Amino acid sequence: MKTALVYRSAKLYELVMLILYGRHYYTRYRVLADLVPPNSSLLDLCCGPGVLYQRYLRKKGVTYTGLDISEHFIKRINAMGNHGLVWDLREDKPLPTADYVLMQASLYQFLPDAERVTERMLKAAEKRVIIAEPIRNLSSDKDSLISRLAKRFTNPGTDQPQMRFTEQTLDSFFSRYSAYNVTSFLMPGGREKVYILNLGD
Repeated sequence: MKTALVYRSAKLYELVMLILYGRHYYTRYRVLADLVPPNSSLLDLCCGPGVLYQRYLRKKGVTYTGLDISEHFIKRINAMGNHGLVWDLREDKPLPTADYVLMQASLYQFLPDAERVTERMLKAAEKRVIIAEPIRNLSSDKDSLISRLAKRFTNPGTDQPQMRFTEQTLDSFFSRYSAYNVTSFLMPGGREKVYILNLGD
């Protein structure tokens, strides 16, 4: 399957996300930005066009590294003076280290083996791993046409099965990380749930 057009156009990507999340689109970024302290370092996995840093973290003095499989997105991030790397997370090479490691709305792309990428995130983080994941998904809509369209527009070009989490399966997944004092909460609007895995002060 070819990469969806939204992963080749930053403007179209934002437009589609705005349609999907409506009035909560900007809130979801602000919530995550509030979890990253000023002057810390952040590794942003599946970072897209770098919206989180550009609009919310730059002014906080955060040292930012964004990884994404889309060369177009990484070129955009580097053109803005940030640090982006083209990176396929399906490969088992070690991740760059940072105080905080974040993944937003992308863990489903690694099902049924999401544990492997989560373990690598824990190895890369000095303080916290932050994962925000959809629990209400158009791709699992009962209307087959809506489901097909959602899957088509959310494919980053990895040809992975389009599996999705529910809140129950996501809670079950993170229950195995209880040693990391996991905290969680729903994003405004209830479409995503945030999990924080704590490694240190």
